[in-house]
Amino acid sequence: MSLINKEISDFTVQSYHEGAFKSVSKSDVLGKWAVFFFYPADFTFVCPTELEDLANKYADFQAAGCEVYSVSCDTHFVHKAWHDASDRIKKIEYPMLADPTHALAKDFDVLIEADGLAERGTFIVNPEGKIVAYEVNAGNVGRNADELFRKLQACQFVYEHGDEVCPAKWKPGAETLKPSLDLVGQL
Repeated sequence: MSLINKEISDFTVQSYHEGAFKSVSKSDVLGKWAVFFFYPADFTFVCPTELEDLANKYADFQAAGCEVYSVSCDTHFVHKAWHDASDRIKKIEYPMLADPTHALAKDFDVLIEADGLAERGTFIVNPEGKIVAYEVNAGNVGRNADELFRKLQACQFVYEHGDEVCPAKWKPGAETLKPSLDLVGQL
């Protein structure tokens, strides 16, 4: 079953953000764009490369009115320990959400039950709290923050210009398509 247009459930979790433990809830997400960036676990191999890539692109996400939330099933204490121990993770300025009860991983349908870990899932959530784009990768395949940012921009454009669609590789300023009744079957 597709998660497109699924409204995220109510939640409250702990996070490690800006050197402190903070609560984050659904009400913090509503009213702006959000990216939920699930990864299997702290102190692993592929995850720090992705989180660093996202940290390097974070200012662009912020400028686009989007908050980034990295999420794993680790506790907020483990997030802090990893942040303190890793030069790559020290670069992170976005909230690192802790999901030890698996509430978020279950809601976004990325929980690997047998392992108690999250799949490598990326979700773009609109200001209404609805998932508008997502992808789930195998655990051994890292993601690209530049492509995620391009997808965010396309989702934002379509959200604001509902009568237009974005073709492959679309970037802001490029041509969009205006579906007509003749083209409906070609979407």
